[in-house]
Amino acid sequence: MFNGSAFYSAHQTTLAGTVTCSGIGLHTGKPVKLTLHPADADTGIQFVRLDVIEEHSVIPAYYLNVCDTRLGTTIANSHGVTVSTIEHLMAALWGSGIDNAIVTLDGPEVPIMDGSSEPFVFLIECAGIKTLSSHRDTLEVLKKVSVKQGDSTASIRPFDGFALNITIEYPGTAIPRQRALYDFSTQSFKHALCRARTFGFAADVEKLQAQGLARGGSLDNAIVIGDDAVLNEEGLRYGDEFVRHKALDCVGDYFLSGLRIRGAVTTTRPGHSINHKLLTALFSDRSAWRLVTRTHVAPEFPMQQQAKPPQFATA
Repeated sequence: MFNGSAFYSAHQTTLAGTVTCSGIGLHTGKPVKLTLHPADADTGIQFVRLDVIEEHSVIPAYYLNVCDTRLGTTIANSHGVTVSTIEHLMAALWGSGIDNAIVTLDGPEVPIMDGSSEPFVFLIECAGIKTLSSHRDTLEVLKKVSVKQGDSTASIRPFDGFALNITIEYPGTAIPRQRALYDFSTQSFKHALCRARTFGFAADVEKLQAQGLARGGSLDNAIVIGDDAVLNEEGLRYGDEFVRHKALDCVGDYFLSGLRIRGAVTTTRPGHSINHKLLTALFSDRSAWRLVTRTHVAPEFPMQQQAKPPQFATA
């Protein structure tokens, strides 16, 4: 059974069992089967493409492996093998307290499911969570780091926990300006964010599909906004579902740090590109962070950018 305390565990966690789902890729429009497997301590999150040769199949979920941030986060290994739209699954793993997992899939994109993290949280609950004997390290932010990209801004500062202060603005659209604050020491990812769906504009569909994107998008897996209203018959799951989903994306993208971050993020008009830019800026300033175990400050950060054979956990 799912144990919410795993999120706050002093020890690393993994899945207690294996669980599988099938769906279509949001951008490819192609069917894909995905399986979550338990993994040993210090494995982190690793994606494994079953449709390529084994020697080239492993792609660690790590910020240095990000290769594309257009309408989703895509990671690649040194062989050029990619997996895209990983952010909703990464957010579910983070929000469920999972540190180590092997994600196998038979295609290049994580299935979109209903456009939120809820189906993945459900899968994790079905598999259960196992606490491992190894201690969990955390990444502690020591000073403020800020980035800017066009009209988007993001900063992270020291904080005893993890929090998001997020503002979205889409002038001239049916999406109102929305702002929200999430402190995950007092709020649950599952109850606050996991059901919030991805969204897009009907006017952009033809252009995106011409670029090879959004070919699997539909009213079943995204909120679609018309000229002046939401087109989904069932409406929104929350009045502020748009900002909640952007916060969900942030959670998934920041988990590409490979660790749980102790810090508070403030961001305006966030997107996958500036999320990645903030992580890169943080790690580029060695005085801005430290790696902390339960008992000491570690001297170095364990880089995980190189693909290596996945270590599946033994029963």
